Amino acid sequence: MKTQWEILVVDDEEVMRESLVAWLREDGYGVDSAASGKSAIEKAGEKDYAIYFIDLKMPGGMDGIESMMEIKKIRPDASIIIITAYATVDTAISAMKEGAQEYIVKPCNPKEISILVERIIKVKNLQRENLILRKKLTRQYRFHDIISKNPQMHDIFELVQEISSLKSTALIRGESGTGKELVARAIHYSGDRASKPFVGVSCAALAETLLESELFGHEKGAFTGAVAQKKGKFELADGGTIFLDEIGDISPKLQMDLLRVLQERSFYRVGGTEEITVDVRVIAATHRDLSEAVSAGTFRDDLYYRLDVINIQIPPLRERREDIPILARSFIERLSHELGKEIDDVSEGGLKVLMDYNWPGNVRELENAVERAMVTCKNTILSGEDFGFLEQNGLKKQSWNVPDNIPLQVVEKQVIEATIKRTQGNIKEAASVLGIDRSTLYEKIKKYEIER
Repeated sequence: MKTQWEILVVDDEEVMRESLVAWLREDGYGVDSAASGKSAIEKAGEKDYAIYFIDLKMPGGMDGIESMMEIKKIRPDASIIIITAYATVDTAISAMKEGAQEYIVKPCNPKEISILVERIIKVKNLQRENLILRKKLTRQYRFHDIISKNPQMHDIFELVQEISSLKSTALIRGESGTGKELVARAIHYSGDRASKPFVGVSCAALAETLLESELFGHEKGAFTGAVAQKKGKFELADGGTIFLDEIGDISPKLQMDLLRVLQERSFYRVGGTEEITVDVRVIAATHRDLSEAVSAGTFRDDLYYRLDVINIQIPPLRERREDIPILARSFIERLSHELGKEIDDVSEGGLKVLMDYNWPGNVRELENAVERAMVTCKNTILSGEDFGFLEQNGLKKQSWNVPDNIPLQVVEKQVIEATIKRTQGNIKEAASVLGIDRSTLYEKIKKYEIER
């Protein structure tokens, strides 16, 4: 492992410089040297050295502390050891305060240097191995752009693969920020329509008239401002998939128009007389309970049944907390490149804050929180303090108060009923949430006479 790490020795005294280089090479390390801080900075820009030995007092206008600070800007992960012939408490404090990992006193003891380097390299090897393992773990639990180790999510991954090449409509349900569009994209790109367009529309973002034009297009002069013919999203998605996000927010008129498209696979542009026929798979998503909307009379039952051919329920992040560490680290890896900021990991304290938070905004909120913490972080590891804003907003995970004077069987019945209701009668999903076998759940349903 030693030869994988490079070391740079920076000292204006040739004898000292060459002696230290020779000692380190005898230990099996790759070693370069520089006679000044300026030369060291140039070499740091060309090669990623793991360790820098830098003399504190060097002529030429740039001493060891200044050289170290400039190198740290280029290589934040570098371990820097300051060499000084004038060891005092002040020089030690100054060196450590500015980022030095260690400092040694001239004349240098070869054995002490070997032990010091070996210790630093051992830590770096562990860090490298952890990084490799985390990347392998991320790949292991990645399905298209979705990352999860949760059993319910893996059931969804299997279902996505099973239905990916079907033409049937799918309805994805889940709270805002759970990743409904990512699941829709996974369905599209897993199937035989992958080479065709995937077109997404947010039904909640537009007024009725604008959404109608957005979906079906319009002819020139159809309304004020329609200066040219425009194809709608259904036409643009021909041969592929259209994703209708927040379908529960569309007006009664658009519900009727959409039902016709699903039944006939054809429509008219706004202001048009030519019937347009398309081959489009429809995937819809909503955070609402459409069955309740049907009962309330605000959503057409015939459209609901047309949409709800394949039903996918995405659990909220608070019900799959085992995903929080792997998601947070995935966001750190991606955002460190986008932000141009070297953040390597999140500490145990930071993870505890994330695990204790209730995440009303789900995965989207977690991503935003990680980015906010990275922007303000002063170190290369996100700590609990960097996520202090989560604790301040009072939305931490609420502790459950045990009911007084209630038999255990009554509590168990209430939990099972609530879970079955939340999963809309999906026994497999409910059993997974409760952490029991389906056969056990069926026995308890029968025992407690629970309605499904």
